[in-house]
Amino acid sequence: MSAAKTKAQSIIDENGVVVFSKSYCPYCKSSKSLLNELGAKYYTLELDQIDDGSAIQDALQEITGQRSVPNIFIQQKHIGGNSDLQATKGTLPALLKDAGAV
Repeated sequence: MSAAKTKAQSIIDENGVVVFSKSYCPYCKSSKSLLNELGAKYYTLELDQIDDGSAIQDALQEITGQRSVPNIFIQQKHIGGNSDLQATKGTLPALLKDAGAV
């Protein structure tokens, strides 16, 4: 397993809510804004601000089949991107509670 894939997987495993993001991405901002509105504690990794960001993005594609950001996980379950997160608005508070994020 590549170092990037190991790193991505351990971040997913160790955090209730993870947003793999890029600092300039409007969809990422929208996802983080929704999580902030709900008072969620979440781990963000800004892939454009770290040396191995591109490798981690490749690893996420291997893990999830999704290369785009945001790439969101709740309780180690792949949620998807911003539109997927927005679509869970009704159940999101319960998901976040189960993940210990609120």
